[in-house]
Amino acid sequence: MAKTLVEMAAEIIQSQCSSTAMTTEEIANSLQNTFKTLQDIQSAEIHFLQEGSTDPSIKLKPGPALSPKKSLQKNKVICLECGQEFKMLSPKHLRSHGLTSREYRVKHGFSLRQPLCAKSLSDKRKKAGKARGLPENLRKAIAQRKKRKTKSSAKKK
Repeated sequence: MAKTLVEMAAEIIQSQCSSTAMTTEEIANSLQNTFKTLQDIQSAEIHFLQEGSTDPSIKLKPGPALSPKKSLQKNKVICLECGQEFKMLSPKHLRSHGLTSREYRVKHGFSLRQPLCAKSLSDKRKKAGKARGLPENLRKAIAQRKKRKTKSSAKKK
């Protein structure tokens, strides 16, 4: 797993302390300066990659600069890990990022019930389900459960 900026800054200062005698105040200042420099480098890198690099030797892979809500569009869904466009984020694709659909939803702040597919596909499935009578079947199943509960509670009394 990738190191955080804090971890990288701490390692840099730790190696610097091992070769040079430093006071506590110097260590704190160096740590803050190093962390700030790493943040600046990271933001410059992201900006550079968003603008589009023409240098083929640069193979950095940033996550897309897209909010999770905007990734679910009418005719496509954009993977927030790699930026590819799909009709649906399949479990196979998410496994390529080392994630399950649940982990992906949690990581990017989606509801656990949010379908990871294009809105048009979700609507098409919803209409097909209603045409097959799934809501009616669901109502029957719920009614049967209620009947079983009332029968079992009556037997206990």
